[in-house]
Amino acid sequence: MTTYKDAGVDIATKMDAIQQMGAAVKATHTPAVLAGLGAFGGCFDLAEVTTKHAQPVLVASTDGVGTKTAVAAAVGDVRTIGADLVNHCINDILCQGATPLFFLDYIAASKLEPVMIVAAVEGLAAACRDAGIALLGGETAEMPGVYHDGAFDVAGTIVGVVDRANMLDGSAIKPGDVAIALPSTGLHTNGYSLARKVCAPLGYASQPAILAGQSIGEALLAPHRAYLHEVQALRQAGVAIHGLAHITGGGIWDNIPRVLPADVTVELVRGSWHVPAIFQLIVEQAAMDEHEAHHVLNMGLGMILFIAAEQAEQALATISDAQLVGRVVEQTNQARVVLVDR
Repeated sequence: MTTYKDAGVDIATKMDAIQQMGAAVKATHTPAVLAGLGAFGGCFDLAEVTTKHAQPVLVASTDGVGTKTAVAAAVGDVRTIGADLVNHCINDILCQGATPLFFLDYIAASKLEPVMIVAAVEGLAAACRDAGIALLGGETAEMPGVYHDGAFDVAGTIVGVVDRANMLDGSAIKPGDVAIALPSTGLHTNGYSLARKVCAPLGYASQPAILAGQSIGEALLAPHRAYLHEVQALRQAGVAIHGLAHITGGGIWDNIPRVLPADVTVELVRGSWHVPAIFQLIVEQAAMDEHEAHHVLNMGLGMILFIAAEQAEQALATISDAQLVGRVVEQTNQARVVLVDR
């Protein structure tokens, strides 16, 4: 008899991993979760949502962490990957004003290693708890022949809610507004194919002087930061946000225009924000020009907020590490985003 295990899939190992992650997942559940881990489908009671919003709009997003998983596998540390996934998705729906409700994850590998799966899910759960959202369900898949030995992938879906009257679409952005940056911790979840190409030959354990005692692997695995609490703090402080842009794949050139009205340009001032050293290392190793660097990488810009100039001082006082990085002007040519000197 040929068993499923003989074909490369060990069901018992998968169930063992699910049992180990159970406590972490259940710790994210709120009274709104009616069915979660173990059920065929996660169930979430929307009654509380409908009582808080006059016209509740559900906002959903699906994403992954790309080839950052390859760095994590090479370094042997997957603890941050789960949080990376959750935080990336939180930031995406935040750009439309949504507050997250629940999250679903998917983890696939050539061979499921319980220690790895549990560590990744515990990271997912920790990020969900920090954001106050439920890890409603997920799936693990063992697929020998699809993934090579040691490889794995993670993806997830988030669902949030916003009152229709409070949705952000960037239409309020106007000339005279300022651009406030919330800094990134590093690459977040984009640009890793390039980063691996130029950094792997140096060795992930190496500590170039530019990283000031940090290894390349540690710098590349810096967690993707979530900006939910910062945006909530600004709202509570009375700062009116006209638009938000999450700087992910495509950098400033592709992401900022996604929220801009047709008649404006954003001028970002060179040198007005901190660029983490890992970006300097990658840019030097790849011999990248300025345009390409800001297209592939976030270059220290995690989230860009657009607000009225008269509220800039209040915003900067509310968020300690926020940085004034630019301004909105009338569009004078085809460029939607430009880098300028002071």
